[in-house]
Amino acid sequence: MSTQLQYDDERSGAIDLRLWWNFIRHLRPHRRVALTMCGAGFGLALVEASIPPLTGWMIDEAIESGVTDRLLWMGGAFAALMAIFAFAVWMFIRAAGLLATGVAYDLRNGCFSKLQSLPFSFFDVRPTGWLISRVTSDCAKVSDRMPWVLLDIFWGSTMLLGISTAMMLIDLRLALWTMSIVPLLVAATWFFKTRMLASSREMRRTNSAITAAFSESINGVRTTKSLNREQRNLEEFDQLAEAMHGHSVRNALQAAVFLPIVAILGSIGVGLALWKGGVQIEEQTGLSLGMLIAFMEYAILFSMPIQELSARLADLQSAQAAAERVQGLLEEVPAIGDSEEVRSRLARVALNPDPRTAPDGRSREIRTIRFEHVDFHYTPEEPILQGFDLEVREGESIALVGPTGGGKSTIVNLAARFYEPTGGRIVVDGVDYRERSLEWWQSQFGIVQQVPHLFSGSILENIRYGRLDATDREVVEAARSAGAHEFIERLEDGYQHEVGEGGELLSTGQRQLASLARALLSNPRVFVMDEATSSIDTETESLIQGAIDRVLAGRTSFIIAHRLSTIRHADRILFIEGGRIIEEGTHEQLLERAGRYAELHAGQFAGS
Repeated sequence: MSTQLQYDDERSGAIDLRLWWNFIRHLRPHRRVALTMCGAGFGLALVEASIPPLTGWMIDEAIESGVTDRLLWMGGAFAALMAIFAFAVWMFIRAAGLLATGVAYDLRNGCFSKLQSLPFSFFDVRPTGWLISRVTSDCAKVSDRMPWVLLDIFWGSTMLLGISTAMMLIDLRLALWTMSIVPLLVAATWFFKTRMLASSREMRRTNSAITAAFSESINGVRTTKSLNREQRNLEEFDQLAEAMHGHSVRNALQAAVFLPIVAILGSIGVGLALWKGGVQIEEQTGLSLGMLIAFMEYAILFSMPIQELSARLADLQSAQAAAERVQGLLEEVPAIGDSEEVRSRLARVALNPDPRTAPDGRSREIRTIRFEHVDFHYTPEEPILQGFDLEVREGESIALVGPTGGGKSTIVNLAARFYEPTGGRIVVDGVDYRERSLEWWQSQFGIVQQVPHLFSGSILENIRYGRLDATDREVVEAARSAGAHEFIERLEDGYQHEVGEGGELLSTGQRQLASLARALLSNPRVFVMDEATSSIDTETESLIQGAIDRVLAGRTSFIIAHRLSTIRHADRILFIEGGRIIEEGTHEQLLERAGRYAELHAGQFAGS
């Protein structure tokens, strides 16, 4: 179990304004709520800035004239301001909650949609837990912080501008004394900013590693117990937890020191104003008592938006690491996709669709699939295929056999365009398959894997997954053709039987039959059987093989098999080794040649 995520983005430096501007764009669908929130914050700032002078006037009026009609009018105005204040607070809290929820919804949907569009190569190097943390904790952290940061930018900047202007209008010298703390605040903010940002990145990176390790441990719990690895796994997980603890404590200490420093500096500004203003009152050379109290209120309020903006800056620094990861996923460009030319053709055909053609305007037929000098590698140092040539004709069944790692699955994955050649090309009826619609091309394939995956839900829902608009009758017909109907009928709930997570409540053979029915329901032109009978007993293999023979009749098919009994009737058998075709022919032809295939066959059937 690895404790380090080598594929995590390593970023450093100051807050990335471009990154946050991109996130601001996520507010567009919620701009009415965002404007309401910002308007409420703006109004709240104006109300707060209006209260101190009103308080000062009321004090001076009471000292000079006692209780008068003018004082009562001022009291009524004060009560009205308090009512407006309460309403504005309610408005911006409600709007901020709606905005956070809406943005979180959009981000999670965007991340999930992006994951659906990415090719296999993206998932090859990223474990499930790493991806889950992007869609859950990272999205939540960004969406929770963004509304409050946006609100405090409007509220805080309005408050600072209004308070600074009001203080200078009351007494310029006192205002300058109060604002003398600003350079110290800037210096403290700059000092803590880089440190908090670095510790936040380490927290998010380690959190991803913890989520990945946790997911991996749950998925592999049977292996862990069978190998008695519990203690060792606990030790490895404890290393991650300890690292997370260290980064979290460091980040919390930085925030715990930073915010009090801001508060202390704000208090120093208030103290300076009180000292200088008190001297003026004593010497009767400056403000009235009411205006001094109003100025002191402003001096206290002056530090509040600074503290809030500093706190939001800390939040922004903390959330940036999560924002980098979420935006990185959203901006991930799929390595495999439709070219600009194909997208333009799809758009033109969509305006005037022709049922006789595919969505990309080309023929729906797949008469030949030809590999022309195809090269492929996962890493340049370890080529899988080099100069590979193969032509598959419509309705032909091609069996791929040979040692593990020879390139059998790679050939099938390239044919289905889950990966693309790193050299050469794959041609469909004379046209490079990269000039066809990716969605249409992959929809022509029905794939039954060695370990089929079923989703939580009923058998009916899992089979219908192959074509969501299929009727119940069509689902049952597909199950009959695949040989699954009999075992489904024997279940207590029949087609409504719950299969459990991953299909764990069914046997491997039952899952395989359901998977075959699901693939058949989509009515593909090309079938891929990837070791479909390697994990089941001989009796179930015979049942599935009969279903496979019926399903593949008249269809182009690729069959990857270690059990040679399942490919006797294939039109062509290719012995693949080292990314090359070593032998090719029918079952009988290859046995007569007494080559590698015959050796493999003899080894499997030596007993009989």
